[in-house]
Amino acid sequence: MIKTTLFSVLFFLTLCASAQDTTRLSLMFVGDIMGHDSQINSAYDPVAKKYDYSNCFQLIKPYIEGADLAIGNLEVTLAGPPHKGYPQFSSPDALAQTLKDIGFDVLVTANNHCVDRGKKGLERTIMMLDSLDIPHTGTFVDTVSRMNDHPLLVKKNGFTLAILNYTYGTNGLPVYKPNVVNRLDTAVMRKDLIKAKGLKPDVIIVFTHWGSEYQSLPSKEQKNLTELCFRHGAQLVIGAHPHVIQPMEWRKDKNQFVAYSLGNFVSGQRKRYTDGGAMAYLELQKINYTPDSAVTRIDSAAYYLEWVYRTVDAHKDYYILPAPKVETDAVPFIKDVTSKAAYKVFVDDSRLLYKKYNKGVEESKSIPVPLQTSPEIPLDSIPKD
Repeated sequence: MIKTTLFSVLFFLTLCASAQDTTRLSLMFVGDIMGHDSQINSAYDPVAKKYDYSNCFQLIKPYIEGADLAIGNLEVTLAGPPHKGYPQFSSPDALAQTLKDIGFDVLVTANNHCVDRGKKGLERTIMMLDSLDIPHTGTFVDTVSRMNDHPLLVKKNGFTLAILNYTYGTNGLPVYKPNVVNRLDTAVMRKDLIKAKGLKPDVIIVFTHWGSEYQSLPSKEQKNLTELCFRHGAQLVIGAHPHVIQPMEWRKDKNQFVAYSLGNFVSGQRKRYTDGGAMAYLELQKINYTPDSAVTRIDSAAYYLEWVYRTVDAHKDYYILPAPKVETDAVPFIKDVTSKAAYKVFVDDSRLLYKKYNKGVEESKSIPVPLQTSPEIPLDSIPKD
């Protein structure tokens, strides 16, 4: 017994000595960022004659900027005027500027609305994101751009992440050459995942636009595609499109995480289940033993609920409200009885679904803060017999 204990301690000391450092990275994922007509009208300032989305995002900002990397699905084009919502979206450029200002680091663009305004809309969206220095993936100007920039590699806190993004379709609208939109094609996805794995990132993330709208449970196809991604090297699979939340699973033993749908991060939809969404928050840990040897794992996984409030006054302003703020503020932000009831229905529905179907993912009530590089493992943490 003593020899076994001594061996364990010596082995642990060897690991500590060889470990160069332990680094951590927090990730926040959100669902559909939409721009219905009512949102566009709410953002317009008739005095200044410009669009301003800052009020809408002000209360959710600490949660987005509190993560080391925040990633969302941009489900509109930035095609310029006329600015319109459903069915063919083109949001003001101010929306993208505000997303950057509140802390979004990456936006994915492959979704069923990405060619709503044709070739011009797809290309102008890419141009605007590039002008704001917002990394993006999923749609491309041409095949050369896709070949050079897919998967998207993002580096932060000593981590390298490979991000891939695909959509089930484009609402029947054509993708005009030479533009490219990533589709949920299993042969292409396998090839892309093999390429991503060959780049030796610490984590491979697949952000998918899939599933059936307004369905609270994932389809067989969603589950099958998830397993395909995991088989070929992905650690994280994040879903969007249904406009309602679907369950999350953290498979600790396999170091895998899936959120089948995060619902609407912001939209003009007001029906039950569609008037809010969830944000998936993960913390990664990476232990570097040598320059060529490191182990990265998911250290924690949680979710935040957020609800979209539309005021009932003449302005009909939109605000994204994080559930922790709503439930801890001494002075209620939601003023009218009808909206208070709608908020309660949303969080009750969401918590009931997650309690029943989530695996290993609980709700968080604290605002995230950026993670710093951790010190080496202290010797006093060695287990004692």
